[in-house]
Order: sequence, then C-alpha cells, then structure tokens
Amino acid sequence: MNFAFVSGSVALDFVGTVQARRDAPLDLLTTSADLSAWCAASGVLDDPPTATHTDLEAAVDLREAVYRLFLASASGSPYVPEDCAVVNLAAAPNPARVELLPDGAVKRHGEVDAALSVVARDAVELLLQSAHPVKECSAPRCTRLYVDRSHRGSRRWCDMTRCGNRAKAAMYRARHA
Repeated sequence: MNFAFVSGSVALDFVGTVQARRDAPLDLLTTSADLSAWCAASGVLDDPPTATHTDLEAAVDLREAVYRLFLASASGSPYVPEDCAVVNLAAAPNPARVELLPDGAVKRHGEVDAALSVVARDAVELLLQSAHPVKECSAPRCTRLYVDRSHRGSRRWCDMTRCGNRAKAAMYRARHA
C-alpha cells in the first residue's frame, strides 16, 4: 500500500487514506489488512495489529468524521454532533502504550482501538490549536489536508515532491508553450 505521511498530523494522514475525493476517490483502507498496515506504517504502533471488519468500519467512520470536522473548522461552520460523538468514542480508549527501551528506543504497543484513539486525540488537539492552519492542497485533483507550518503560512501543496513539483512543471510548460 502506498500510504503518504506528509500532512504534519497523524489524523490528517489518516484522512488522506482517501485520495482525490472530488474526482475519482481512491480508498486505501478497503480491507482490515490495509488498516493493520496503516497502523504500523504510520508509526502509531510498531507492529501491525490484527484488525477485524468491525475495526475497519470504526476506522472509516472516524476518518470521515475527522474529515468533515476539519472542513467545518476551515469554513467556520459548527461541528455536526454526530461527528463529535464518533471522534469522542474513538478517543475514549487508552492510546497506544509506549515503552522506553534500555537503548533509548521507544516501542509502541496496542490494538486497533489504541491506534484509533491516537488518531482521534490528535484530531481534537489539532482542532483546538490555531497557531498553524489546516489547509487543503492546491493541486487540482488532490484533496489532502495538511498543517501549514511554513514561516509565512504560504504553503500551497501537501507535498512538494508530489503535488508541488507537478504544479510547478505544469506552470513551466504553460509558460513555454
């Protein structure tokens, strides 16, 4: 699976498991194995947990609720209570356990509910902070949300190596056509 971790937030990277939402949505979490792989690839857990179909349904519900909450936040709209309830339910379990190892490394343990708790808690924290805005990528087909931590708040693309380079190459071709 080609998961991208460029959003500056585990919650927004989780939302980014649906690509091109407006045009031709591509869902990267279609099986419980995909969810297990994301939990480990994201670094939320060190080892892939055993995910069930019920876990996948809860994860997709959380992902979509988080997406809608950030859209509402960006537009200044009130949050839908059902979306808040989904996030609150996911945040309730204990998050992934961390273990400091003698060599200074950290091991992250847990099951899917612990990973989703980390995602939900990150979403809540990000919704509360206002220092860095959450934006949507300016690339025409990309719908990824990201935290703009640039010095001037002028970041336009979710990832310079993907969307930014494509956009700049297209502008170059248009100028020299």
